[in-house]
Amino acid sequence: MNPLLQAALRSWSWRWEVIIPLLLLAGLYSRGWWVLRGRGRLEGGLVTVWRLAAYWVGLLLLALSLLSPIDTLSSFLFFMHMVQHLFMVMFAPPLLMIANPLPFLLWGLPDRGRVQAGRLLNKVIGREAAGRRWVRSLLSPGVTWMLFVIVLWGWHDPFLYNAALQYEWVHNLEHLTFFTTAMLFWWRITGAGPKLHQPLPLLGRAGLAIAGVPPNMILGVFLAFSSTPMYSFYENMPRITRFSVLEDQALSGLIMWIPGSMMYILAALVMLFVRMKQEEQKVVR
Repeated sequence: MNPLLQAALRSWSWRWEVIIPLLLLAGLYSRGWWVLRGRGRLEGGLVTVWRLAAYWVGLLLLALSLLSPIDTLSSFLFFMHMVQHLFMVMFAPPLLMIANPLPFLLWGLPDRGRVQAGRLLNKVIGREAAGRRWVRSLLSPGVTWMLFVIVLWGWHDPFLYNAALQYEWVHNLEHLTFFTTAMLFWWRITGAGPKLHQPLPLLGRAGLAIAGVPPNMILGVFLAFSSTPMYSFYENMPRITRFSVLEDQALSGLIMWIPGSMMYILAALVMLFVRMKQEEQKVVR
């Protein structure tokens, strides 16, 4: 085995700026889940074991993408960088959002902190808040989709992509914007709190999920079938596997095209299945 590859596979990062927030979020959510579970009246609705499991798996995927050898290998292999982005954009965010984190995180705070956080949220997005109208407009389905696409396509520009691989602060900014816009996009699809808008009907949420396929698929197809390397950074890095630069790029495109697009299709199918079950229940009644 290539010594460089062997070293990369053994590398784990102890990035406390990542570890501490993840542990804090895990602790707050788990405490809030336990507190609300003890109140009984929410059992079977908001408080379910599958929400807790989804949240923990989502955080675990974030930890793997940022702290495991995946992060180290992403500097040598384009397809590993794509796997990292897949975890941060298409796997972790939907799992975190279906867990409906806001009420659990609030109830995970101490009593005084929960009251203060509630007041702050009410000032910013409450029904009487002055900026609520602007926030609602900025977080409409169309705008969240547009922001998601702009960030996805923008960071795959050769200049910005090479800069992200060369400078750590640019790389961190790339990850932050990827994750933030993905969370906003999946927030509208899952219907998690806070409830700033009228709930999208299930068919509307399914349509929004499907709308994520074309920009993702087009970019993936372009990378998979491009006859020239897109990013000079990987041309200058030592090859630690038998993949050539073009083969590495083609594999990256396939990962974005097929597994990435399947997440949106799967979300849409879930919405359609729930809608069908609702129609069946109406017929029975």
